[in-house]
Amino acid sequence: MGAALLFSLVVVWLATRQLVAVAAFTAGLIALGALAWMLRPREAARTADYALPDWSVTVAAIDRGDLAVAITDRAGRLVCANPLYEKWFTAAHAPPRLAVDNASLERLAKAARAGWRDGAGQADLVEAGHQRWTASALRAGRGDDYLVWTFIALTPPDLVGELIPHFEGKLGRALASAGLSLAIVDPDGKLRASSPGFAARATGDAAALLTGKDFASLMLLDESDRISWARDGKRGAPLTLFYLPVADPDAHGAPDYDQTPSLILVADSGAGIGGGGGESSAAVPHLEALLAQLPLGLAMADRDGRLLFANAAFMRAAGQEGQAPPTYPTDLVVQEDKGPISDAVRRFAQGPASAGDIAVRLKGQAEDPVTLSLAGVRGLGEAAVLLGLTDNTEETRLKRQVAQATKMQAVGQLAGGVAHDFNNVLTAILGTCDLMLLRHTPGDSDYDDIQQIRANSNRAASLTRQLLAFSRQQTLRPEVLQLPDVVSDITHMLRRLIGEKLQLTVTHDRDLGPVRADPTQLEQVIVNLCVNARDAMLGKSEHGKLTLATRKITAAQVRDMRNAIMPQVDYTALVVSDTGSGISPENLGKIFEPFFTTKDLGKGTGLGLSTVYGIVKQSGGFIFADSEVGRGTTFTVYLPVHHQSQISAQAEPVEAPSAKAKLQAEWSGGGKILLVEDEDMVRAVAERALTRAGFEVTTASDGDIGLELVSAGGMFDMIVSDVVMPAMDGPSMIREVRKLRPGIPVLFMSGYAEEQLRKELDLDNVEFLPKPFSVQQISDKVGAVLAAAKV
Repeated sequence: MGAALLFSLVVVWLATRQLVAVAAFTAGLIALGALAWMLRPREAARTADYALPDWSVTVAAIDRGDLAVAITDRAGRLVCANPLYEKWFTAAHAPPRLAVDNASLERLAKAARAGWRDGAGQADLVEAGHQRWTASALRAGRGDDYLVWTFIALTPPDLVGELIPHFEGKLGRALASAGLSLAIVDPDGKLRASSPGFAARATGDAAALLTGKDFASLMLLDESDRISWARDGKRGAPLTLFYLPVADPDAHGAPDYDQTPSLILVADSGAGIGGGGGESSAAVPHLEALLAQLPLGLAMADRDGRLLFANAAFMRAAGQEGQAPPTYPTDLVVQEDKGPISDAVRRFAQGPASAGDIAVRLKGQAEDPVTLSLAGVRGLGEAAVLLGLTDNTEETRLKRQVAQATKMQAVGQLAGGVAHDFNNVLTAILGTCDLMLLRHTPGDSDYDDIQQIRANSNRAASLTRQLLAFSRQQTLRPEVLQLPDVVSDITHMLRRLIGEKLQLTVTHDRDLGPVRADPTQLEQVIVNLCVNARDAMLGKSEHGKLTLATRKITAAQVRDMRNAIMPQVDYTALVVSDTGSGISPENLGKIFEPFFTTKDLGKGTGLGLSTVYGIVKQSGGFIFADSEVGRGTTFTVYLPVHHQSQISAQAEPVEAPSAKAKLQAEWSGGGKILLVEDEDMVRAVAERALTRAGFEVTTASDGDIGLELVSAGGMFDMIVSDVVMPAMDGPSMIREVRKLRPGIPVLFMSGYAEEQLRKELDLDNVEFLPKPFSVQQISDKVGAVLAAAKV
C-alpha cells in the first residue's frame, strides 16, 4: 500500500511540477483515510444492530418441560417451537391451525385475532381426543410481527386423592371393625393407597406403609382357588374381593381399564363373606353401611335382577332422589331399555366375576343416555351384581346449554344471510317507489298506491332489522352508561304500555357498575320483555305485577352459579319478572328462536325475544329465562361491567361546527362516481338516484370490472361499492384501486353491521351506507362524503 502511495505522488509531480499540488494531494489522502477509519466501527455496529435473529437462541430459551411454546409470523408460518410443542402438536401444524376439534379451532382463531389486534389473546379450552390445554397468544417483536403461543396442559381430577381421606378417617376404621378393608391398586398391580384395616390384616401393623407394594404378594391363592391373606398362611380364612374402576364420571366414553386404578374391597369370612348362606346374609348389612357412605352411586342386585340395596347417590343419579329403591333396576329406565338391562344382569350374575358398561335411558331423561356399570360379585349371599350409576345432572345441563348456544348461532347465521339478501330486494323497491313519487303528486290516482307499497316495504325493512339484531349483525352505537338511567328514561312510557290494570314495580341495587351498550337497543330489549310480560299476565287475569330490577352481580356470585358459558367477571343484571301464565318446559328452550311464538295467529311475529337475544349477545351479554307454569316468568339479562381506562375516561372537548361540517351541509352535487354493485335492480336504482342528484355515474357489475375501469385511466372522484360480490369483492377491489389512487373516497353499501365490517375489512377512510336506503339517503350520503374529501 505504501508503494502505491509513493507511485501516486510521483505521478502528481510529473503532471504538475509543483510542490504545492503534491502537498495538497498528500493531505487529501490522509483526510480520506482518517474518515474511513472513523466510519468503520459505526458501520460494523450498525450491521450488528440489524443482524437477523438467531432462532437457535430462542429455541434454547423456550425449552421448557411444563408448557409448549411456538412462535408464528404474520403469514401464519411456524418460526420456531420448543420440543414439547413438537411432541404435542408436531412441527407440521402452526397455531391456530392445529389438529384439534372444531370448537377449539374457533377459540384459537379468536385468540389469534385478539393477539394481532389487542396484543394478547386467550383460548380457555383446546381439546384433541382426551388431551386438554389452555392457550394464550402474545404479540411481540420489534415491529409486532410475531405471535408467541403458549400451551399449558390441563390435569385431570385426582380421584384417588379424593378417596384417600375416606380410607384414613372414621370410615376406614369403621370398615376395619366390620371385617372390611379397602385398597387402591394401579393397573401394574402396585398398591397406591390402603386403609388402616388393610395394612393391619396384611402386615399386622395398621400404620405400615404399603404404597408401591405388589398387591398379589400380600394374597395367597390355594389349590381350590380360594384367596386368603399371605400373612395367615394356608390356614387363613377365605377372602372375597371385588373391584370398581376409579374413573372420572364426567369423562367422555367408557374408562380404559388397562390405564385406570381400581378400588378393591376385601371382605374376610369373619364378616360372613365367603362362608355359608347364613354368614353371607349377616355380612350384607355391613356392606350396605359401606356403600351408603361412598359418594359413588352403587346398588346390589340378585341373580334374578331384583334390587337388594341402593345408596342415596344411586337414587339421586337415577333422578329419584329421596325415594325408596324400586323392586327391579329396570323400573328406572324407559321401556326399550328394560330387556337389555335384564340380560346384562343375568350375564354378569353367572360365570366368573367380570365388569362392563351399558348405555341406558332413564325415565324423565330419555333424551340423555347415561352409563350403567355392572360388576359380578361372589360370596355375598343373594347379592350377585354390583351396579354403578353416576349423577351426571350437571354434565347434562352443560351439554344442553352448549347445544342450545350452537343451535342459536347456526340459526342466527341463516337469519343474517336471509336478511342481507332481502335488503337488496327492499332497496330496489324503496328506491323505485321514491323515483315514482317524484313524478306524482298527492291527489293522483297512483300516489296513494305507491305510498302504500312504500309503507309496507318500510315495515318489511323493520323485520329485516329484527333478523339482523337476532343474528348480531346490526349496527350498534355503544355508549358507557348506567342501566338504571335507561330504565328511568322509559318507565313512564312502560306504564302507558302495560296499562292501568297491571302494577309496575322498579327497584335498583346500589353501586352498580357501568355497562357499554347502545341505549336505544337496550330500550328495545326492555320494551320487548315488558310487552311479552303484559300479554302473559292479561291472558291469565286482568291483574298482575310486573317487576323491573337492576342487580349487582360479582364474579364470586357467577362462580357459585357454576355456569360454564359466562366468564367469571362482574356484571350488572336487568331482571324482568311477571306473574303471568308462565312458559311450559317444552317451549322454554325455543323462545329465543326467530318466528317461534305461542300467541294466537296474527298477534305476534315471533321476533320479539329473538331480537332481544341478538341485541344482548351483540352487546357482549347473556340472557336466561326461568319459568313456572301458572306462577310467572323471570328474564335475567347479564351485561359485563365496563372498566374505563384513564385515557378514555377523560372528557373530550365539544367543538363548534367546523368549516368541514358547513361545507357538507351546503354540498350541491357534482362529481364523477364509480358505482359497483352486482345486483342489477339495486345498481339501477342507485344510478338513477345519483344521476338525478347531478353526479356523473359509471357503473360496474362486479369488482373486476370496477378495477379495470380505474386501471384504464378512469378518473373518478369517488367509488360507491357493495361489499359482498362474486369473483372480486368490494374490499379487495378497493385495496387494488388504492395502489393506483391512494386518496380516493369510498362508500360501502351493505346490509351487514358497520361495526362488524370495520373489524373485518381493515381499511381506512371508508364510509358505510346501510341497506335498504332511499333515493334521498344515498344522494345525501354521497354528497357528504365528497364534501368531506374536498375540505
